[in-house]
Amino acid sequence: MNGTLRRVGDTWALRFERRLAHPPEKVWRAITEPEHLNQWYPFAATELDLRVGGAIRFRDEESTELRAEITELLPPKVFAFQEFDEETGAHGLHFELVPDGEGCRLVFTHTFADRTWAAQTEAGWVRCLDALTGVLDGR
Repeated sequence: MNGTLRRVGDTWALRFERRLAHPPEKVWRAITEPEHLNQWYPFAATELDLRVGGAIRFRDEESTELRAEITELLPPKVFAFQEFDEETGAHGLHFELVPDGEGCRLVFTHTFADRTWAAQTEAGWVRCLDALTGVLDGR
């Protein structure tokens, strides 16, 4: 499933919605606990202080560090943080889990300033969200 891109003020918002066959609590662990997050997220979380204002530190395959700050936290419904990247600026990432029968709907939105990154960002998130589904399914 592809995302939808729209302008929001001075930024762009790329939104994905996926139906997952898992309860919100299980998906919550997959998006907030490093041992699960690191199986599908594009960067490895080396620190995650799970509170509003808490720091997240990521490291990529080249050992480049990326920092983030948690901006919203409402377990097991909303997890949002702001990433700071020297090359592309600040990025907002917002995960919302909505109960849906025995599973849930994941609404994921990534906001960023430079529209030229949209196609590459969308392709990357499609792969990551597919990997998240695989992790949840035990693959």
